[in-house]
Amino acid sequence: MPIGGSHIPNSLRTNLMYVFKEKPVSRVPALSFTQTGTVELMNISGSSWPEAHINPEKMALLAIEGNRTGGLEAVRIPYCLTILSQAMGCEVNMGTCDIQPSIRSHPATKNIDAIKVPDNLIEKGRISVVLESTILLKETVGDDLPIIVGLEGPATVASHLAGVDNYLIWTMKSIDKLIELLRITTDACIEYANALTDQGADVIVISDGVAGPDLLSPSIFENIMVPEYQRFCRSVKGIKVLHMCGNANPILRSLAACGFDGISVEEKVKDLNYAKSIIGSRVKLIGNISTSGTLLFGSPDNVKSEVFKCLKEGIDVLAPSCGIAPRTPTRNIRAFVQARDEYYSQLLL
Repeated sequence: MPIGGSHIPNSLRTNLMYVFKEKPVSRVPALSFTQTGTVELMNISGSSWPEAHINPEKMALLAIEGNRTGGLEAVRIPYCLTILSQAMGCEVNMGTCDIQPSIRSHPATKNIDAIKVPDNLIEKGRISVVLESTILLKETVGDDLPIIVGLEGPATVASHLAGVDNYLIWTMKSIDKLIELLRITTDACIEYANALTDQGADVIVISDGVAGPDLLSPSIFENIMVPEYQRFCRSVKGIKVLHMCGNANPILRSLAACGFDGISVEEKVKDLNYAKSIIGSRVKLIGNISTSGTLLFGSPDNVKSEVFKCLKEGIDVLAPSCGIAPRTPTRNIRAFVQARDEYYSQLLL
């Protein structure tokens, strides 16, 4: 992303929007497209899990604390990948203050005949909580901060409905059944994503690690996932980002053809220059400071070293490589943003 020029953003929201609109910015945004709730931020904000999963005010307060105390240049909700799946019929264990909600039932284990998008999807389960929290965030941060809202991608919802074992077996033995289930889950993702955009979300992020090369071969991915991602991107308003877990290198070219505005990758994508050469300049590369290693267990100096590497290799948006671990120390989140600032300060010397 070019530095300087006549277009100087006047807010953090504008700064991020300029990146996606291919306008020059003074510095790469530093924020998270994945979950941001940590125990330390919960204690400071007075908004803790699991209540922050079910209360829109608490959900918004915790997101705001990520900016106020952590310095992240966006607010991001929610804090798990179970909300759409729950609305589609899965039972959910709501977790604890440092364990995210998890799926505990799979209503499509034997067949998908009873699976459909509910007529009142956006009123089901906790979807209404996220929608209300999005409205509260818009009322609070206005145009000063970008509002990022995440949801499970179609493959993740499908694996939750069918169970991961069935999901993987169907990729090999019942591909037509899985394709039909993905059509249904993509429909649900589209409806939910557009409802979020209508309520003020600036960026929609879908996380779909079970679609990546760690579980699916690139050829299967190309056959069953690319058409659904393309349909999602054609149908959803606003900025759309895909977060892909694992080493996404084998499918980067396919991902770039889906229509997403940005692709968020883990630290397993080690050569960002190579990744950028594959996806081209139109799709923005996002990442990839290690969450399970550096941010959780490293020192601020370790964080700084990774941030400098990402910026030198031309990352378009600086972000954690996956969801921030709940026990991540706030000092490392602040160091993540401060290192970005120091990098640009050194460029001016």
